[in-house]
Amino acid sequence: RVKMSAEEILVRAVELGKNFCLYFDELECDAFCKEMTLHRVLRNVNSQLLVVRPDLNVAAFEDVTDQEMQSGRGMHFSIHCYKTSTPLAGLPVAFSVQVEDKSYYMCCERECGEMIVRFKEGEVPKEIPGESNIIFIKKSFTSCCSKAFKFEYSMEQGMFLAFEEEGYLRKLILKKLSKDEVDETMKMSL
Repeated sequence: RVKMSAEEILVRAVELGKNFCLYFDELECDAFCKEMTLHRVLRNVNSQLLVVRPDLNVAAFEDVTDQEMQSGRGMHFSIHCYKTSTPLAGLPVAFSVQVEDKSYYMCCERECGEMIVRFKEGEVPKEIPGESNIIFIKKSFTSCCSKAFKFEYSMEQGMFLAFEEEGYLRKLILKKLSKDEVDETMKMSL
């Protein structure tokens, strides 16, 4: 095992050849394997909690009372952390949430030429053989802010989870970000 910036890369030596050349077994293709699961709430820059309401087909950041938080409907997330066979600039994660007696996972889909964040009923897989519309890359929000993160959609570089004000809602969306830009709507804490 070689440790590189909090990511582990597994390499298996096959044989030591002439002139002490080391030969390696064929490397596996890009794949994700679930390593651990964290249980957290997601907060935006305004300290609001992300709440999923599948009956209304919406996920938005809301002010939540202590009593509502204890009931936890749609706001206590499982963050599934994956190992990958290729090094990434962050930790691959998938999100799921329990609402009443059903489990929902977060994914992204293209609709009318626009990327939409959805929550679909079902479980997050233990292994993902290649690219997936449920994987996000967890990155530090800024180098000086270690407790805040941003989540980049793995299938479209530069697209991040964020919120957008829509009437009285702060709706969860995917938002394009230029490389050097800092956008507070993408800042999330766990």
